[in-house]
Amino acid sequence: MARPSVLILHAPGTNRDREAAWACELAGGVPEIVHIRQLRGGERRLRDYDLLLLPGGFTYGDALGAGTRLALDLWAFFQEELQAFVERGGRVLGICNGFQALVKLGLLPGRLSDAEGAPAWGPDTRRVTLAPNASGRFECRWVHLALDPNCRAPLSRKMEAPLFCPVAHGEGNFQVVDPGTLAALEAGGHVLFRYVDSVGQPARGRYPLNPNGSVADIAGLCNRQGNVVGLMPHPEDHVVPLQNPLRDGRGLGLRLFEWMLHP
Repeated sequence: MARPSVLILHAPGTNRDREAAWACELAGGVPEIVHIRQLRGGERRLRDYDLLLLPGGFTYGDALGAGTRLALDLWAFFQEELQAFVERGGRVLGICNGFQALVKLGLLPGRLSDAEGAPAWGPDTRRVTLAPNASGRFECRWVHLALDPNCRAPLSRKMEAPLFCPVAHGEGNFQVVDPGTLAALEAGGHVLFRYVDSVGQPARGRYPLNPNGSVADIAGLCNRQGNVVGLMPHPEDHVVPLQNPLRDGRGLGLRLFEWMLHP
């Protein structure tokens, strides 16, 4: 069986692409770091890959807000290609800055309404955002993540226990436009991960268990189809036990990459 191919998108300011590539290799994939100019120029085609991975970093220096400029590029130059990729079941993973870009793009959480004529996704559909951390500062610390049991992404067979991985961001505070949006996210199975304590109990907004103030302790999302997922923490920074500061061998982020490549 052929190993799944991974396009790891690099844009000016991306700095976590090599770690993401190593995680994909360990999970049995064949990663390739591709600059966004190569996609625009036609040297690479998204349709030739199984997984699109948007890694962490500070694309375009976060000059317009974290992930915003990259989201504009994706919308302006790759809207139809990305739409076709997702609709055929291609998988998309956004980590930290990549998650920010997917949220600003509207691809996450994507469509929340079944109303006739409602667009599937796009910047104008956004009802959620990632705002500056409630602490008012850059947060770099290890956190625990539990899979939401109602999420549409079928991760449960690889996510029995919480993940343990670091965050490193200044704008990871997930917020919604109104309570109805939060209710729709939860009822629709769009919540992927939540911040929890070391034994999997809800953080309930407590700092630093919830490191940024995110509403309902939300740390990651998925779309209705379950093939587009994103999260603020960095699972690529805990793919081998040696990286675990607690040295207890638990919570490997490698499980997420294994599922993304072999769902």
